[in-house]
Amino acid sequence: MEQSQRARLRAGDRNAMGELFDAHAQAVYAYALRALGDRAAAEDAVSMTFLEAWRLRAKLHEGDEGLRPWVFGIATNVLRNTARAARRHRAALERLGEHEPVDDFAEELVARIDAGAELAAVRRALPALRRSEREVFRLCVWVGLDYASAAEALGIPVGTVRSRLSRARARLRSLVEKDLVERREPAAVPGQVGESGFRAARSMQGEIR
Repeated sequence: MEQSQRARLRAGDRNAMGELFDAHAQAVYAYALRALGDRAAAEDAVSMTFLEAWRLRAKLHEGDEGLRPWVFGIATNVLRNTARAARRHRAALERLGEHEPVDDFAEELVARIDAGAELAAVRRALPALRRSEREVFRLCVWVGLDYASAAEALGIPVGTVRSRLSRARARLRSLVEKDLVERREPAAVPGQVGESGFRAARSMQGEIR
């Protein structure tokens, strides 16, 4: 019987590692680019993610499960450890006049969905979330992982994923409402601010399960 990809990775099969890279590198790059806002830093994050995957291959448990949650769990740890370096790198490029602006998640939604002021407010509000809430939001909304896969990626219970995503939604809704009021852009329906942004995000990746 042919060995599973997990078993081949655990055994140090470099072809299996190449297959893993081919299958997930583009998605990891998009994830890192949205988080860091810099192409060079995102490329570095991809390299570090798969170097870490190779280093940690022996810790993979046996089985036939897909490796996507494992890869994005590693990518999330890489982003935690490199965010400050990426900001320094971006600032250096800006000082040199070489920085090319990159659209972030909400700006992409504005361009594709044309939801206007509300999604712009979501973009402004995202940095105010706790890191743990941003990570769940990114994995569930940006990457499109379901609750179980996000839980596996982060090493937390499914219920924690649900609660963190719920808090992120509520916090964003509150911040967006406040932002729109301050900018004199009233929401169409009180208490529903931010819902169009979440619906738009889900339409890009499919309904979160």
